[in-house]
Amino acid sequence: MTTNDSLAAALALIPSGCSIITAGDGKTGTGMLASWVQQASFDPPHVTVSVKDGRPIQAIIAESGRFVLNLLGEDPGAMFKHFGAGFGPGEPAFDGVDIGENEWGVELGAAAGSLSCEVRSTVQAADHVVYVAEVCSSKADGGQKPYVHIRKSGLSY
Repeated sequence: MTTNDSLAAALALIPSGCSIITAGDGKTGTGMLASWVQQASFDPPHVTVSVKDGRPIQAIIAESGRFVLNLLGEDPGAMFKHFGAGFGPGEPAFDGVDIGENEWGVELGAAAGSLSCEVRSTVQAADHVVYVAEVCSSKADGGQKPYVHIRKSGLSY
């Protein structure tokens, strides 16, 4: 029999990275912290990204069908502080952040790497939408190790 405490503890054992998903451009786009990201295939390469319902980034992704997954290095403090609380519609998400843009969206200068993606399908998973996206372009900073996140509880952020 599973209790909420044992379920929370067991789910918390699943490690993840942390990334910043960006969509739109540097002036009107937005970004959010995401920890439910996974490679889903090799050929062609696809990733899955899970976003909680109601996040402003969903409307931008729905309109463009694109996003950039900015992969954080092992010292993500500044990015956590900037993107952790999220941004409301129309709030300037990139003020004070080193960015570059490509045809898929915004790349963060502090990221260890980035994956520029086109959405191929979506799946409603309870209170989240899972985007299945093809990786169309990528960059990697070979000098940074990835950040690995372990939750205190698997039942909440």
